[in-house]
Amino acid sequence: MKEIHIITPVKDSISLTLETIEAILSSDIKVPYRYTVYNDFSTKENTKILAEKAKESGFNLINLSEITTNPSPNYLLILQHAQGQAIKSDAGLLIVESDVIVKKGTIQQLYEGALHTSDCGIAAAVTVDEQEQINYPYMYARRKENQVFKTRKHLSFCCSLLTLNFLRSFDFHQLNPEKNWHDVTISHQSLKEGFQNYLFTTLPVWHRPHSSRPWKQLKYKNPLKYYWLKYTKGLDKI
Repeated sequence: MKEIHIITPVKDSISLTLETIEAILSSDIKVPYRYTVYNDFSTKENTKILAEKAKESGFNLINLSEITTNPSPNYLLILQHAQGQAIKSDAGLLIVESDVIVKKGTIQQLYEGALHTSDCGIAAAVTVDEQEQINYPYMYARRKENQVFKTRKHLSFCCSLLTLNFLRSFDFHQLNPEKNWHDVTISHQSLKEGFQNYLFTTLPVWHRPHSSRPWKQLKYKNPLKYYWLKYTKGLDKI
């Protein structure tokens, strides 16, 4: 990997999104990188804010409304476009979601960690709450703090680096277009392609689960309503 392409998919939740963007732009990154925010049909007001921030800070802003008429979420389209751009540049692909705050050294250290072993398919930073306690979706990593370990459990794309070797091995156009989210499938595909996936509990990032899509909070507050919406409305297909 000669460089890193960092992407953040965005759907409104503008105040949290701006914090995510600022944390990435303030990071200590030694490897060459390109940062792209994919605006997935945010409101006109929030799109304008993102455009002003992009002009001020220099990151690349892609408004999906200019590419597709398909309503949000367009995660698959984002992944497919980002994969193609990364492969062209001999780059790894780092996904940082808009409800995640990275630390100064997270990105550089995750990149170095992924390069440490030739079999790495995906390297993920563990997520924590404001009290630095491991939280969703990595509850299985509790009691494994300050470690780097292989896992066959799926890695979330909260803050995950997909290596160039893995990107070259599997075309994201093969993913199921009926699904909304693809982190589970891609995590398992990495293993099928002969790679190992690593979770870095040495690199905690602050995660505010589902802050970018508040309706998903129902999963914890009112699970019956969440699953009713999930299955009757066809939402949140994983």
